[in-house]
Formats: sequence, C-alpha cells, structure tokens
Amino acid sequence: MKIVARDIPPRAAWALEQAGVHPLLARLYAARGVRAKDELDDGLARLLPPSGLKGIDAAARLLADAMAHHKRLMIVADYDCDGATACAVAVRGLRLLGATNVDYLVPDRVTDGYGLTASIARRVAERGADVLITVDNGIASVEGVAEAKALGLQVLVTDHHLPGPELPVADAIVNPNQPGCTFESKSMAGVGVMFYVLLALRAELRARGVFDVPSAPSGGSEPRAAGSVGAHKPLQPKLDPLLPLVALGTVADVVKLDANNRRLVAQGLKRIRAGQMPAGVAALFTAAGRKTPVATTFDFGFALGPRINAAGRLADMTLGIECLLTDDAGRAAELAATLDGINRERREIEGGMRDQALLMAESLFDESEEPPPAISVFNPDFHEGVVGIVASRIKDKLHRPTFVFAASSAPGKAHELKGSGRSIPGFHLRDALDLVAKRHPGVLLKFGGHAMAAGCTVAEEAFDVFEQALAQVAREWLDGAALTRRIETDGPLAPEYCRADMVDTLHREVWGQGFAPPTFSEEVQVLSQRLVGDGKNHLSIKLIHQGHPIDAIWFGHTEPLPARVLLAFRLDVNEWKGERKVQFLVEGAG
Repeated sequence: MKIVARDIPPRAAWALEQAGVHPLLARLYAARGVRAKDELDDGLARLLPPSGLKGIDAAARLLADAMAHHKRLMIVADYDCDGATACAVAVRGLRLLGATNVDYLVPDRVTDGYGLTASIARRVAERGADVLITVDNGIASVEGVAEAKALGLQVLVTDHHLPGPELPVADAIVNPNQPGCTFESKSMAGVGVMFYVLLALRAELRARGVFDVPSAPSGGSEPRAAGSVGAHKPLQPKLDPLLPLVALGTVADVVKLDANNRRLVAQGLKRIRAGQMPAGVAALFTAAGRKTPVATTFDFGFALGPRINAAGRLADMTLGIECLLTDDAGRAAELAATLDGINRERREIEGGMRDQALLMAESLFDESEEPPPAISVFNPDFHEGVVGIVASRIKDKLHRPTFVFAASSAPGKAHELKGSGRSIPGFHLRDALDLVAKRHPGVLLKFGGHAMAAGCTVAEEAFDVFEQALAQVAREWLDGAALTRRIETDGPLAPEYCRADMVDTLHREVWGQGFAPPTFSEEVQVLSQRLVGDGKNHLSIKLIHQGHPIDAIWFGHTEPLPARVLLAFRLDVNEWKGERKVQFLVEGAG
C-alpha cells in the first residue's frame, strides 16, 4: 500500500479561490484538473452540442420519419442500471416528443446473453415492430443487426462500448467511441447517448414545424400553454425531467465523470433535491433509506444502482425498468420494495461466493509471495449473475486484474463458462482480451467491454488456457509500480474543516470515477481501537487528529493499527440522538 498526495497546482487553486470558490474546494478542484471557475458551470447551456456526435443527424431523421408515419418503435435494452435507465429515458423521451407506439424488450442475462442477438431481432419482428433501437448495446451486434435488417426492420444503434473490428450495418449508429466520431466526451454512458439522441430528435422535429415554439414573453416566463388562443401544435416539450435518470445511469455505470458527464449528473441531482423526479426514483430512495433533499452521487452508486442491477442479476430487469417508467407512486413503491428484496438476496449470494472465490484466489500463491499478475477463478456452483461483483471485490482486495467465471445456465450451453472481469489502472481489460483472442484463437467464444470492466465466454475445457494467457498479458503489461496498490489523496486536512456543515458541502458536489471523492491523509495518534459489527469485521478507532479527538471506522478491516500511523481517510457525518459529529472513513494505512 502506497499513499500518495495529489499534485495541487498552486496557480489554479489560487485562481479558483480568487474567483470565489471555497478554499478547500478550490484546492480539491485544482488537484483534479480544473483551472478556471467557468469549468465548474454546470448549466445545461454548457453541455457539448449533440451535433458533435457522428450519426446523430441520421438517427434524428430516422426517428422523426418513423414518428411521422406512426411506425412501431421497439427499444432493446441491456440488463444493468445503465441499460435500464437508458431504456426508461428512451421510452419516456420518445413519448414526450409525440411517439404513439413505443415498447421495449430487455434480454435475459442467462438465456439471451449480452447485446442484440439474432434471436432477439426475431422476437422484435414477431412483436410487430418497424424500428429497432438499441440502448447501451449493439455496437458489437453484427449478426443481430444483420438479422433485424433481413427481417425488414430499420435499426438505430445507440451505445457507448468500444467497437470491435467490424461495425454492424445499421441505418444509423450513435456512439462516441465509433471510428470517426470527434465528440469530446468519449466517456458518456449509454443513458447519456440516448438523451443526446432525444435532444437531436427534438431539434429535428422543431425544424419540421412539429412544435409550437413561441418566443418567451418579457421576464423570461414559460411560453403559453397548449390550448391557449392560437395554439394548434403541441408545445415543444422539455426533456429536463429525464435528467435524474441520466444522472443515475451515468454514476451507476462507473464511467469517467468528465466535465460533460459531471454537468449531466449535477443537473439530475438538482432536480432530485428539489423533489422533481420520476416516482420510481423517489421510491428507490425511500426503499434504500436515503433522503432526496440531500441526494448525492454516493446514493446513485451504492444505494439505487445496486437495487436496479440486482433485478438483472437474479431476476428480470423488466422490474427495474417498470419501476423507472411508472408514474403511479403506489406501484413504484411496490416495485422498489421488490427490488430491495432481490438486492438483499443478491448480497447473501455474493457474500458466500466472495469468501469462496477469495480462498480460491489466495490458494494461487503462498503467503510469503505476491499474487500472480492476473487472477482467474471458476467454480461450477457460482451464480453467473453475481460474478462481476465478486471479481470487483477480489480486485479490490488483491489489486490484480480479476476474472470470475460461472457455468452458463443457458439451455444447451452447459459446457460454456460466463466470466466477468474487473481491472486496475494501467491494464485495459478489453484490449487484453483481444490480445488473448489473437494469440489463442477459439479460446474466447465472445468478449467485450471497457478498460476497467469486461465480460467473456470460454469453453470449460479452455479455462486453464485462458487463465495462463491472461496472466501472460498481465506480466508483459504491468510492472511493479502498477501492481502496487496506490491511494491518491488530497494531503492533510486543516482541523477547521472538520465540521459537519463542511462535510455536507463536500457531499453536495459531483464526485465519482475519474473525479475522485475527497480523500485526505496524514499521520495520527491512535488512542484506542476495537472490532465492531455482527461479524466483528470492522475496526472502530478513536484517534487524535492535529490535537483534536475524532472517531474513525475502517470497514472490512480487522488488523490492529500501531500507536502512530499514516491514514488515508474520507469524511462523513455520524448522527446519534440528534447530534451530528464528523468521523473519518479510513481507506488505507501507509
């Protein structure tokens, strides 16, 4: 474990502070690459224009033509939170813009696998659709798109995953990562891509004269309502109500929070905090015991996202999508409660699998040795819906690229293993799989994903070859520095900032992947420590920080600390009997 303080460019921090940014926030933002206050402007007007996305004009024309001819639109979703929110945004947005026949279909993780397959294309055609729209998938679905086209369907692919060597022959493709696309935000989630398609569609419909767009009266109030004197067209609808869903899917998919993504998330959070959100989002906050007036990105990533993802992992993602689509508060509450129950079941399954998988991973090396450069484990009793989470846990514990495999439950696929992988900085997982596929043709039956997360299918008899091949790529790509766990921090924390209101200020900001939440580090004196929790697996600590007593907790850690120790920690507020006290959440010790 190596604790490293981020570089804080003094000029940038000074410029932000002089522009009125709080001194602590100025320091944090400067360390994350922000150079001027206008970069912190999260207004919708600051979003990158849709015109930068390759294929978006063709997509808008395709959808506008389809709506003009009352064609039947079918969304093909994905079974994770990004896919669910993208599907809900597509259905809600298309209906807002006047589409009269919109439906969706979500693949089953076990029987269908990932993406638009030929069999799903046939099901879409059987349901009478004219236009097939993928969300959060499709860029690698060459055969599925070909089948859909052969059946007479028009196909629009909206995706954000990295493409393979061959693109599907669709009527339009919108993906910031497709060849030739110059859109600046390559990290947009699938839900963000679909939101942008809706923005372009609205502009196309406006250009065709579909909407009544009168000038706002002086004072900037809203245009006249539909039905007023002279109104003969529907008012141009606002797409703002979709932003809470865009924010949720963006954070839950752990994409890099670049400036454009941060604006999308900030806008969604503002609406949630103001009580403006779909009934299902409000119900999920209630089910998770979270409060919407103080909603944070942490709530998206660790409370709402997992509850929606659980449906795709263990049941049917239709439950999650229906929760996001309903406007009935009672129905939303029922669905959120169901999702909460599924998520509890997921945690129980995950706990047993995690312990077993960790034992298997640790058996690959002696206690005195370093772990191998990459880890692959398989157990026929593992649940394929949870392998990704377990891989993430092992990666966090051992700091190695990790794949966890389960036997496929799909009919006729018992000989196949479904694997999900998570990576560490410096090891591009999808590129690694591509190299394995080229070096060992036939070992990978299919694969896809991102730099930090990917999935693949291998024949059971090829598991050992895959394990050795992935480890070989890791040996070549990763050096000792990359294999050493690093915690980047923002350095020491001045004691005057150890206040509950300051913690609230920090929590209100948009933090996440690529724009890390504030983590501080300094040497402290340990006064006392004890194990707490049902399993006695958390370390509760009383310490002295710059002369002041403070409580801390290190979740999942059981080893005692020395009397003086360098700690990396985040800030939180512990509420007890109406009193709010700052506590440290320990991330690591150096």
